[in-house]
Amino acid sequence: MSEQTKVFEEKMEKSLNNLKSNLLGIRAGRANTHVLDKVMVEAYGTQMPLNQVANISVPEARVIAVQPFDVSQIKAIERGINSADIGINPNSDGKVIRLVFPELDEERRKSLSKDVKKLGEECKVAVRNIRRDAMETVKKLEKKGDITEDDRKNLETEIQKFTDKKIEAVDKAVEAKNKEIMSI
Repeated sequence: MSEQTKVFEEKMEKSLNNLKSNLLGIRAGRANTHVLDKVMVEAYGTQMPLNQVANISVPEARVIAVQPFDVSQIKAIERGINSADIGINPNSDGKVIRLVFPELDEERRKSLSKDVKKLGEECKVAVRNIRRDAMETVKKLEKKGDITEDDRKNLETEIQKFTDKKIEAVDKAVEAKNKEIMSI
């Protein structure tokens, strides 16, 4: 990989990582602690991520247990979970908050699958836009006389190769998430 194309490949990698983190946040019928990654809790006068004020575990396949480090924070944690709008109501016994994931019906699975495909398409568009920017940059370098025509062709080939790899990685991530959603 040449220096001219490294920046663009890093941008594509960031887009792919963003897609993967978004896919982790989509619940697929079984408990996944990543749905709580974006939950913020008002604790000690400041907003803090949930994982800094509580221990998060998965004791059963469809249950997440949230155990606060400080029991006095349990109401604040419940408010944080409710305001994060993850689609699950927290159940508290005063010491531990339990989030029970219901089984997904067929209609909900199909809806989630469409959402996953949409996220995948958005990521592909971002990758293709980065490729376009990279190609334009290479052409400008040739016009300035910084690189030769052969260098431009080689760089364009290189850009296309890593673009294809990223698009393939997006397809694999989307396919894996859809398989997870559709499995009962």
